[in-house]
Amino acid sequence: MENPKPQSNKIKIIRILALIFVISLTILLVIFREDVQKLQAFGYPGIFLFSVFANATILIPLPGVMFTSAMGAVFNPFWVAIAAGAGAAFGELSGYLAGFSGQGIIEKKKNYDKVLAWMRKYGDITILVLAFIPNPLFDMAGLIAGVLKMPVWKFLAYCIVGKILKMMVFAYVGEGLFSLFN
Repeated sequence: MENPKPQSNKIKIIRILALIFVISLTILLVIFREDVQKLQAFGYPGIFLFSVFANATILIPLPGVMFTSAMGAVFNPFWVAIAAGAGAAFGELSGYLAGFSGQGIIEKKKNYDKVLAWMRKYGDITILVLAFIPNPLFDMAGLIAGVLKMPVWKFLAYCIVGKILKMMVFAYVGEGLFSLFN
């Protein structure tokens, strides 16, 4: 019989490194938030990258949807939504990784228990709905998805659909507001 200890230690190291990465990324994004906003000058790839960074923070929101609205007034709102939504979904992997690391980032609150229960029963649809609705619970859902070891492809698939739909609303609202004032 093989000794499971080396594999267990390897997983612990990966989880610790994932947590250190997420914490470091969050700190860097908060410190350099003005520089991150300059990415808009690079068009759709800049919108994608800004959304990645805006959503890569854990529980410290950056103004991603407001940025999407502003870009919807400048660029084609459909493509803004695709770039911003896909970027937002990939940025949310930081929360997933933090949850996967198994560390105590998640506070034991009433909302945590509710989201955990929903994730256990309706994980896929919970990710989709919370990705679509602007709310602070999505970070918690991403963390819980990682804790529950939801397959990353499934997390990303539902997250991308929900985030693109949400960003579509904000991009078209931005375009509409801009056309009202012109």
